[in-house]
Amino acid sequence: MKSIRIGSGAGYSGDRLEPAIDLMKKGNLDYICFEGLAERTIAMAQKSKQEDVSKGYNELLLYRMEQVLPLAHVHNIKVITNMGAANPLAAMKAVAELGNTLGLKGLKLAAVIGDDIFENINQYLDHTLIETGQPLKSLKGKICSANAYLGCGGIVEALSHGADIIITGRVADPSLFLAPMVHEFGWNLNHHEKLGIGTLVGHLLECAGQVTGGYFADPGKKEVPDLWNLGFPYVKIDNSGQGYVSKLQGTGGSVTRATCTEQLLYEIHNPQEYITPDCIADFSKVEFIEIEKDKIAFKGATAKNATDTFKVSVGYRNGFLGEGQMSYGGANCIQRAILAEEVVKKRLDLFSYDIRELRFDLIGINSLLNRVEPSKSLSEVRLRVTGRTETKKQAQQIANEVETLYTNGPAGGGGASKKVEEIISISSILVPKKDINISIEYQTLNQ
Repeated sequence: MKSIRIGSGAGYSGDRLEPAIDLMKKGNLDYICFEGLAERTIAMAQKSKQEDVSKGYNELLLYRMEQVLPLAHVHNIKVITNMGAANPLAAMKAVAELGNTLGLKGLKLAAVIGDDIFENINQYLDHTLIETGQPLKSLKGKICSANAYLGCGGIVEALSHGADIIITGRVADPSLFLAPMVHEFGWNLNHHEKLGIGTLVGHLLECAGQVTGGYFADPGKKEVPDLWNLGFPYVKIDNSGQGYVSKLQGTGGSVTRATCTEQLLYEIHNPQEYITPDCIADFSKVEFIEIEKDKIAFKGATAKNATDTFKVSVGYRNGFLGEGQMSYGGANCIQRAILAEEVVKKRLDLFSYDIRELRFDLIGINSLLNRVEPSKSLSEVRLRVTGRTETKKQAQQIANEVETLYTNGPAGGGGASKKVEEIISISSILVPKKDINISIEYQTLNQ
């Protein structure tokens, strides 16, 4: 029975490259997928594109492709990635230029286009924001991006036309991995059990090193060997939907029933109804079976028909963040940091404008959890002050007030830092799939 091997090359935009290269060299892969988009990442990429129309794709794309393209060519591995972000067409052209410079011949590149609906966003101003229940028009004048979470369809079409390197924009994470299975095995939308299994595979692989123990590790409770040398996962799966998840021998990490179970539940609000663009997956009866060390079989996933809408991630400008930090060390450092906090609060009360979401964190004491009685043994602490404002100038004043603690007390402050950045927030609407037009552009190297 026909089977394929799909590797995970990245779990987020800035992930390591070495484990992916190892997989391509030693994993006997047919496909490798690089997942590089989070909810906010593409909105930031749209901002980059607006500043330079030739940009807007993942800043590490060419760094990765410089090593990935030759290996894909030599080992006949097809590469799928959403690192095209806000500009998959420009990304494809840049990768093609790189491939031609490297002297590679015959690789066919594809850019999947259609997720960006920003130009048409005014058609949906009466649609409801999922997170707040308010209409989208409540954000009018602030919206800077709108990208639909596409499914595997565009990638499958590109594969059917012989594409070797496929670059997309906003495609749902599991869909990147589902596409090779749909293409190779001829699965269709009526194959509910197989679509469920394929989506499960995508969900296990989409975060790369998480399923091999990266996010699982907790010293003394959940030990993971050689975490510094964490290997990325791959799945071998056949036409019937049977398969397993594993990693290369000699790499760090672990693939166990526990690591797979944690990844199965990651970001899943309802295991019975995990809504993706391709199907509504049901993971509630999934089982993981250990075949041997670091080799875990899976079964029990199924699915229902997909919805008739795409989720659209809407990025909008949401003011500016001003941040200042100052460290205090030595005897009585915590009390001095608390006094510094009081000073900054009083100073900010003098400002005439509104500061929202103002936070005072003593890092190591209350920056993650509520403040408790500090230990007398602590010998250093860092004050962080953050606040959101309407203008960049206002945010800068927050940061400046923290820096002025240098000479205005209390004693012993040092290591000041300050930062001001525009806030790009994300909300979501649902848009009919019939409104989204997916197209594909192709380019072949050295032709």
